Amino acid sequence: MGGLSFASNWTVDTENAKVNFSVKGPFGTVHGSFTGLKAAIKFDEKELGTSSISASLEAKSVSTGVGLRNHDLRTEEQWLDTDKFPHMGFKSTKIEKTDKGFKAIGELTIKGTTKPVEIPFTFTNKESSGLFKGQFQIKREDYKVGKEGGSVGSVISVSLEVPVKK
Repeated sequence: MGGLSFASNWTVDTENAKVNFSVKGPFGTVHGSFTGLKAAIKFDEKELGTSSISASLEAKSVSTGVGLRNHDLRTEEQWLDTDKFPHMGFKSTKIEKTDKGFKAIGELTIKGTTKPVEIPFTFTNKESSGLFKGQFQIKREDYKVGKEGGSVGSVISVSLEVPVKK
C-alpha cells in the first residue's frame, strides 16, 4: 500500500459512555441521559480525511430521574414515540480540526427527521485508549420533539463523554 495510512478503529466503552441532555422546563432545567451508545469510530488526528463517526442509541433508554416523565417521553407521539422511532443516530460526513479541538460535521436523525449538525469535540489519546468529549445544541422543534412554544424550552443542550479503546 505504499505510504497510505488510515485512521484507527476505536471501540466504544458502552458501559461508561455518557450522553446527557438538558432543556428548560416549566419548573427549572430538566437534565436527562441516554444509555447504550453504539458507534463505529475511525479517528486519527493526523488522518482526518479517513476519519469518520457513526453512532446510534436507543431512544427508549431516555432517563430524567422522574418515572412519569420518562414514560411520557417514551410513549407520547409528541415526544420521542420510541415504539415508532426506536433509534437516534449521527453519521459524520467530514471531520475537521478547529482552534479548540475538532468538529464532526454530519447528520443527526431523531424521530425520522434528519438535519445537518456540527459537533465540536476534543480527543484525549492515551496510546490504546482515549476519550472523546463533545457538546452541541439542537432545536427540539426541528426534530418534531414536543409542540412549538409551551413551557418546554426549544433548545436542547447535549453533552457527550465517550471512552474508547483500540
